[in-house]
Amino acid sequence: MSDTTRNDALTDVAGLRVGHARVPGALALSGTTVVLAAEGGAIAAVDVRGGGPGTRETDALDPRNLVQRIEAVVLTGGSAYGLDAASGVMAWLEEQGRGVPVGGPGQVVPVVPAACVFDLGRGGDWRARPDASTGRAAVVNAANSAVGAPVAMGGVGAGTGAVAGGLKGGIGTASMLVDAPAVGGRRITVAALVVVNAVGSVIDPLTGVLYGQHFTGADGTGEPVKRPSPGVHATALRRLEEAQAASGPAPLNTTLAVVATDAVITRAQAQKLAGTAHDGIARAVRPVHLLSDGDTVFALATEEVPLPQENPLAFNNVLAAGADVVTEAIVKAILAADGVTAAGGTFPSYRELYDIN
Repeated sequence: MSDTTRNDALTDVAGLRVGHARVPGALALSGTTVVLAAEGGAIAAVDVRGGGPGTRETDALDPRNLVQRIEAVVLTGGSAYGLDAASGVMAWLEEQGRGVPVGGPGQVVPVVPAACVFDLGRGGDWRARPDASTGRAAVVNAANSAVGAPVAMGGVGAGTGAVAGGLKGGIGTASMLVDAPAVGGRRITVAALVVVNAVGSVIDPLTGVLYGQHFTGADGTGEPVKRPSPGVHATALRRLEEAQAASGPAPLNTTLAVVATDAVITRAQAQKLAGTAHDGIARAVRPVHLLSDGDTVFALATEEVPLPQENPLAFNNVLAAGADVVTEAIVKAILAADGVTAAGGTFPSYRELYDIN
């Protein structure tokens, strides 16, 4: 893939599609995002660091266990209730004959790992949360998208009701080409999609710069970060405190990510990739991985670009890139988010607080 054809998104990993769906209703502020692999699935792994995770089918991804490949990953709002969205994805996959073969033709069991964020009541209705129909809508949206399509960011899908330290969070995605010594001189793609819904802050309180921008640059290009003026920063902090006070108790949390590569790797290596990708969250959100967090990272590999077997350390470049794209995706999520005022609270965006067009 050339630099000119990249969308700086998870879909830059060939074969992966992303779909979003939102819970309907005036008092609803939640949704679901599905990452859909090409038919036949992808190598997958997971690493859970938060002390309060809400997950489904993550044990199946242990490299010691049976399932080798999965067809889809579900990221959803609605806390543990929202995990029901995976049922809709599972039913759709069964209709397509996609899953783990367990018998004759069409007899498959789709294994659909899922993880949730807490956004209950943010729109005003505690019971407005994703269900199987939301999951089906999201996977259909993914299946109907073009290969390599851009990915919507901000308050969409699982990021619809996301909040980060009182600030409006959401979905972000990023990718990069890695100069790892792959076979044939090919470049490896590493990409991430993140749902930013953290109890921790994404803003450096000393400068007003997003924590992640210290690593990515203001626009992800590596250029020096442009700091807001002290006056703008002070006003932004005051407005954020006022919004938090008006919204009641601090919002609950969890940051979710899918990090993917087209490198040929093992399931054990995929698990390592999921683990090191958490470093990307820790750079951009502080504090992170607390008992009240459910921070979870899934790793996917589509196995298209071989790494040299005689040089196992070539994989280090993929690991480093995984953390980098997660950090960049978090920055992009915050910059893409629009502020929301709903019955469940007021959640301003970073752009409006700091007068960024």
